[in-house]
Amino acid sequence: MSSSIAQDHAGTPQPDRHEMADRLLRSSEILSYDPIQEVDWETPLDTSYHGASPEWSTLYGTAYWDEMTPEQQRELTRQEAASVASTGIWFEMILQQMVLRDFYAKDPTDPAFQWALTEIADECRHSIMFARGAKKLRAPAYRPKRAVVELGRVFKATAFGEAAYAAILVAEEVLDVMQRDWMRDERVVPFVRTVNNIHVVEESRHMKFAREETKARLEGAGWLRKQINAFVVAVASYFIVTSMVNDKVYANAGLDSKRAIREAKANEHHKSMLRSSCAGLMEFLNSAGLLTKPAQWFYKRANLI
Repeated sequence: MSSSIAQDHAGTPQPDRHEMADRLLRSSEILSYDPIQEVDWETPLDTSYHGASPEWSTLYGTAYWDEMTPEQQRELTRQEAASVASTGIWFEMILQQMVLRDFYAKDPTDPAFQWALTEIADECRHSIMFARGAKKLRAPAYRPKRAVVELGRVFKATAFGEAAYAAILVAEEVLDVMQRDWMRDERVVPFVRTVNNIHVVEESRHMKFAREETKARLEGAGWLRKQINAFVVAVASYFIVTSMVNDKVYANAGLDSKRAIREAKANEHHKSMLRSSCAGLMEFLNSAGLLTKPAQWFYKRANLI
């Protein structure tokens, strides 16, 4: 693929694209947060709370979950929440580089250019927020497997146009549905609920931009281009979603890692949660022509359909 995602889909900025970017900029001026000020970083971690809604745990609904003490269940959800945050940081760094490359040397007076920089600034704050949150949850630095990290390095350097923005959308939408549940759940530790609320509010603008950019870049795209990019997005989505919960969370929660991994992989409840959370996303990808048969294979493997 080309190393640039900087091709305008129609050569010049479109009026509706200007309007959308203007709306997003105005929204960010009215409703944005400074996590350093908004999140309670000082109060010690209260271990009587979960780190995420228990129903989103990879072991919820399994025999192992039923055998765990409430303390073990809460510790597992805290480790899992920290792992999701760490994976979020990894992908947000990929996102920032792709967006920067997309708008390199473009017209800085274009509202879309200014929105892109605003989004990057948001992502920088989010990454710091997630990093501090994971530390407060008393978790180590969870990272994707080395092979996935290297694949991410290739993806961020080569993905362009709709492939980049659709992959961004998949990662953000899956996380968004989880965090909407977590931020409303009074069983979740208060500072994590605040982190989730901040991310949900600000990412809603990012998802709007990613959807519109995906549709715009696909205008006039031929069958072969859609087939290739559908495959690229599906592969990227598979590795993003399957990297969200690191296998090490189980041992760090004091569990039998081998048994936990085995039961998590077979957990139909968790698979169902993922599928239901992605129904709207899959409808969008299908309407955009990016839900091809080869792509569906990867989404099924990731339990997204």
